Amino acid sequence: MAAKNKDQDFVEFIVKSIVNNPDDVKVDRKVDEMGVLITLNVNPEDMGALIGREGSTARAIRTLTRIVGMKNNARVNLKIEEPEGGRRVERTEKKSVDRVVEDLEL
Repeated sequence: MAAKNKDQDFVEFIVKSIVNNPDDVKVDRKVDEMGVLITLNVNPEDMGALIGREGSTARAIRTLTRIVGMKNNARVNLKIEEPEGGRRVERTEKKSVDRVVEDLEL
């Protein structure tokens, strides 16, 4: 494995291990004056597993990717592409127990 592609191979390995459709994982790597940008595309069904609850899985992958980059003296960022027709979950207001019971109309 070439030293400069360790970060890309690392991201690909981690993501393919998490998702249900590993054949749909595509990882691109671009280098510019800002550092390395790794762009990740996955099957839309796998976005939930990739992002994790409140973004925890994605945040962990980004942190580990930066560590691999630092080891190779590079600044590495990870961009997760939102799939076409992807659905964003709108945050709803939190309701108190009393409000939920009122909404049940018992």
